[in-house]
Amino acid sequence: MVPATGRAYARAGLASNPSDGYGGRTVAVVLREFAAEAEVHAAAADRCREPLARAALARFRRDVAAVGPVEVRWTTTVPREVGLAGSSAIVIAVLRALCAATGASLGSDALARMALAVETEDLGIAAGLQDRLVQVHEALLATDFGRELRVEALDEALLPPLWVAWHSDAAQPSGVVHGELRARWQRGDREVCAVMDALGACADAARDALLAGDRVAFGACLDRSLELRRRVMPVDARVLRMVDVAREFGASVNSAGSGG
Repeated sequence: MVPATGRAYARAGLASNPSDGYGGRTVAVVLREFAAEAEVHAAAADRCREPLARAALARFRRDVAAVGPVEVRWTTTVPREVGLAGSSAIVIAVLRALCAATGASLGSDALARMALAVETEDLGIAAGLQDRLVQVHEALLATDFGRELRVEALDEALLPPLWVAWHSDAAQPSGVVHGELRARWQRGDREVCAVMDALGACADAARDALLAGDRVAFGACLDRSLELRRRVMPVDARVLRMVDVAREFGASVNSAGSGG
């Protein structure tokens, strides 16, 4: 095993988040301004304090390669718990570092699914595949999470100028709000099912608007996504104030994720 590093960027959901965890469709983009970085090297005994990193190491050992004792170090510039996929960035960075250290090879979709399993199966966190796919492909993606996963990379030049803002005081783990939503979905809640269908249609419209160069229509899909989200998920009043301020300046707005 050789010392190695891995990196994963933040991501922002643009349209139809959070339908990815419910068989829907989404449009989301990587944010290269923020990243998690991990470093692994052999050690006399495991040194890995962060639960996300420990779970990633355990999953890698179980599913990919038998790795001896290691030290895992990581840093991140992704604001935590504000909906920019900071947790999955750490997991993917660690998995990429382990792959580089052992010479293992994982395809993009396999890496994304492993990162999701670390959080959902190993740590019991409610989450969807969208974040991890965007982070491993490092692109603007239109994704269909139906029976057969379909991932389409779009030209990022199609996007209008984007601003990302967050309110640290409103931060909370996305699994908190997703837990109740998933429970309602599993019960067959009619409102949740109807909103997920509408969000899927919104993702299709956002993709088509981007390809047509219709930025007004694309912006309307962001606004529509946020209104649909509010029907089934709580949105902090401080975040809604941010939305109001942005709209006062003529912006279209959506939650980048499910944190603050």
